[in-house]
Amino acid sequence: MLKKVVTIGAISLVILGGLTGNAFAQTPAASPPPADTGDTAFMLISAALVLLMTPGLAFFYGGFVRSRNVLNTLMMSFVLMAIVGVTWILWGYSLAFAPGLPFIGGLQWLGLNGVGFETTDYLKGSNPAEIVSYAGTIPHQAFMIYQAMFAIITPALISGAIAERMSFRAYSLFVLLWSTFVYAPLAHMVWAKGGFLGLAGGLGALDFAGGTVVHISSGVSALVAAIVLGPRKTHPDRLSPPHNVPFILLGAGLLWFGWFGFNAGSALSVGSGTSGNLVTNVATSAFVATNTAAAAAALMWLILEAALRGKPTAVGAATGAVAGLVGITPAAGFVTPLSAIFIGFLTALVCFYAISFKHKLLVDDALDTYPVHGVGGTVGAILTAIFATTQVNGGGKEGVLRGNFGELGVELVAIAVAYVVAAVGTWIILKIIDATVGLRVKEEAELQGLDINEHGEEGYNSEFGGDRPIQ
Repeated sequence: MLKKVVTIGAISLVILGGLTGNAFAQTPAASPPPADTGDTAFMLISAALVLLMTPGLAFFYGGFVRSRNVLNTLMMSFVLMAIVGVTWILWGYSLAFAPGLPFIGGLQWLGLNGVGFETTDYLKGSNPAEIVSYAGTIPHQAFMIYQAMFAIITPALISGAIAERMSFRAYSLFVLLWSTFVYAPLAHMVWAKGGFLGLAGGLGALDFAGGTVVHISSGVSALVAAIVLGPRKTHPDRLSPPHNVPFILLGAGLLWFGWFGFNAGSALSVGSGTSGNLVTNVATSAFVATNTAAAAAALMWLILEAALRGKPTAVGAATGAVAGLVGITPAAGFVTPLSAIFIGFLTALVCFYAISFKHKLLVDDALDTYPVHGVGGTVGAILTAIFATTQVNGGGKEGVLRGNFGELGVELVAIAVAYVVAAVGTWIILKIIDATVGLRVKEEAELQGLDINEHGEEGYNSEFGGDRPIQ
């Protein structure tokens, strides 16, 4: 009897559920638009290319220093992939890109809380209201990890100025603090929604891929660090030539290759758009401008060397190419190929003479970080305001050559802010570190070499007696 009652009850519940289910069912919430597979693949590849630039920078810088410091110089780039690779997830991305104040982001995305695979609406509730995502066709995390690669390489650029004399412990602490208190605020001001300087609710400064955020900030910080740290014991009378020019060329080649992800990837999509009656494709324009400016700058540097010094050099070709890449970075998605040629030529010309002028000042910026990145980024930002056109990017602005003279003033404000934030922030951080753990290695260690003293190993196993038994 009990079995019959249970069976009848179960059947009744099933029938009742079937009859009433539609009446009580709620309309499901609309699903967010799916990510575009082409754009997502493009951005992940671009992120990988930008990460490759950090080992490229390591080789580029490593070739310049003495052989006894090559590993330390390589490590000063490689360690950023570890330090910022973690801190960007924990707090860096939130401070740089979460909606917050005009000068710094909020804390709501700490630990990537709320940063998932959504493509839109994660910026709702902040001003300007019409901007609801940073890249509406890719997952939020794809945008986040792409920006992480910029945060990794930027402080690594500073290492060129303080090579061969700063302790690795002090450097690691410095880049941890610098990426938090200098890079994150500048990235927020220029690229984040509601940032003080940028196109998304700010003054309207044009910085496509990092003229102010990356190159001016690192270049100015490098100059301040070189001054605070003081010159090497061998500067300026006993400086050594680059110990490995093939490393320099390899590094420059990797940087050139990775820079396509740096600049073309900053379009955040491979899709075409329109500007008036014109069809545009910003990623393609940025790719073409990047290669064109690098080629023009390398050519200009070789011409200058041949004309003024008698012989074009491999180091000059590599340095010129990097200078051109720096100069085109803020302009890549806003200018035509012909404008890119002018930007490459002019950036190389100014950087070439900036290096010569730096030597006269006797500032020991060991690997010319400020003359190439600081000066090159400044020149590139100014030229962006001059050559920009909406015929290339409808989301940008016209430049001086097309009648918008006010854009130059906006760009100069952005440059000034970047200089002040980088210089003051770097000085404060270095003074704090110097007062706590110290900045420099001991004189004996500096003269003997940082590889063996800071890392307990040698790049070529030859500086201290060749093969030695493993202890």
